[in-house]
Amino acid sequence: MSNRLANEDSPYLQQHKDNPVDWYPWCEEAFQRAREENKAVFISIGYSSCHWCHVMEENVFTNKECADILNRDFISIKVDREERPDIDKHYQEVYMLLNRRSGGWPTSIFCTPDNKPFFAGTYIPPHSKEESIEGIGFIELTRLIADKISQKDEQLLKNADEIENFLNHKEHPKEATVLKEDFAKNFMLQAKNNYDTLHGGFSIAPKFPHASTLGTLLAIDKLYDDKAARAMVITTLNSMKQGGIYDLVEGGFCRYSVDDKWLVPHFEKMLYDNALLCELYTTAYLTYKDESFLHVAKECADFWHNHMSENNLLYSASDADSEGEEGTYYIYSYDEVYEALAKEGYEKIDELLGKLSISKEGNFEGKNIIRLKDENFEEFKEIKVTLSKLRSKREYPFVDMKVQTSWSAMMIKALFVLGNIDNSYKTRAVNYLDTLLQTMFIDGKLYHTTLIRKTPKVEAFLEDYAFLSCALVEAFNATQDELYLIKAQHFANSALEKFYDKGTWRFSIGEFETKAEISDNTYTSSVGVIVDALLSLGVLLEDDKYTHFAFKTLEYNSFELARRPVIYPYMLKQTLRYVKGERVIKSNLKNLESNAYELSSLTYPFVQKKASQDEGYMICGSKSCFANTHEIGAINDIIKKSF
Repeated sequence: MSNRLANEDSPYLQQHKDNPVDWYPWCEEAFQRAREENKAVFISIGYSSCHWCHVMEENVFTNKECADILNRDFISIKVDREERPDIDKHYQEVYMLLNRRSGGWPTSIFCTPDNKPFFAGTYIPPHSKEESIEGIGFIELTRLIADKISQKDEQLLKNADEIENFLNHKEHPKEATVLKEDFAKNFMLQAKNNYDTLHGGFSIAPKFPHASTLGTLLAIDKLYDDKAARAMVITTLNSMKQGGIYDLVEGGFCRYSVDDKWLVPHFEKMLYDNALLCELYTTAYLTYKDESFLHVAKECADFWHNHMSENNLLYSASDADSEGEEGTYYIYSYDEVYEALAKEGYEKIDELLGKLSISKEGNFEGKNIIRLKDENFEEFKEIKVTLSKLRSKREYPFVDMKVQTSWSAMMIKALFVLGNIDNSYKTRAVNYLDTLLQTMFIDGKLYHTTLIRKTPKVEAFLEDYAFLSCALVEAFNATQDELYLIKAQHFANSALEKFYDKGTWRFSIGEFETKAEISDNTYTSSVGVIVDALLSLGVLLEDDKYTHFAFKTLEYNSFELARRPVIYPYMLKQTLRYVKGERVIKSNLKNLESNAYELSSLTYPFVQKKASQDEGYMICGSKSCFANTHEIGAINDIIKKSF
């Protein structure tokens, strides 16, 4: 018999509807019952494509002994972090406070009957064993907690009160500093310190792409012709696209690599990663003219369009698991590929398999992940068709068909950037954007998430306003349709009204008021992105109030930006943009459209476009225009000499 989650829209909650656990969705009824019955609250947070969330479900939430304890002694609440990032953000702060390190998913939180947290973990196995990070199994832990709650243990309740008080304490920066270009020097030192010179990237395993760090390095190279920044960008992008974290067969990036070589991915594919990396590879192509970067960008965009969209709306993610195992859909045995290539009439098959990193021993649990050893492997285009046919016989991983405003806006923005090279992607971006607005902006209210053909319920957070505003600015630059600029202004105004307060930004308001972080973590900070939108609006609308709010945000965070800029790469890029200044290219619509590629290839990274009656190209700053030319090739030098 299904539990209460059967009535929920969230694909993640639906995955748990048949658990023997008496789950509640997040609701007041659950907390009221906990108070009335004096039961501890167990809050489990995850998402549909999370491998370790599936492992905990299999080992704990379908375990009768675990379920009996939860049903007898606890009120259990299941939360989809993608549907309710405000709740997730709050409890990630709890985890950080209690464990002195960042958390992850699944997140396991235990609270008093008054919903005051006192214990935070991630994956907890059913039985105590050495592999458990927390050192205690779920059965032993829940029995211990249940006893202490029933006895109204004074120390536990006191600790919970102290944690609650600490969470409610708000700190402000003790000082500010002048915004300077020199922040980039400190950023470069810190980036070099974290950089893997052998394989690229900025950490040891597990290794994440860090798209915003690479994007800021790319901007620094464009601003200062920085060879070190260029090397870090090119090496990392080349290493990732060789395969492993990047799916060479169907396109698209997995979330991260569990090794330092980008070989063995965590096989889930997220919309936000693919959107940010699609834009990054496009910008890298426009900067360095490496055709392989453009190829990767197009494959990312095409994968999501062909496999992960419906009716011009974009799905959120695909799972790491299929057929009960991680990576099953993506990996190959030596024998199956050998036989398939033999049937196709290939010769020297062992040599070809070597180039694909396929061996009898395998590189992942006895099977093989495709990674190219030779970048100039011309036969791969044909072999890829064979590999795709082998996959077509397998069960496809679960797809989370949730539509999210923020993540969709990231991909839409990337497609507009890609559309400067290939107009078909601009057409696609327009269709996606118009459909997203029709679906998620209803009766003057913006929403965060919904399922296709369902009515959205969860109202938008700062990230939705921020990423959507930036996508609309990019849409205006690509089309010069002023309706997009008006909408960008509307959403920026709403964000300022709802979330801004004297240089600080709230991520959410209402039931869970949470502070928006300026660091780039899972993806780009919503504060950095809203600053981006405000700076764009300031120059395009010629309205200083938007620039002022951007400046106040940067100033408020200036001390941290000066001290540890590598943690805040996107906001650092906006700082450099504010200090250096914007450039606006004005020309007639025909010129702007027919020369979109050339204009997007300009060396200076902070350029807006605006249609005018000019026959040539007028080059302007934020306050005035200072040069005119009929030669598009002259614009780079004119901008360079303007500083």
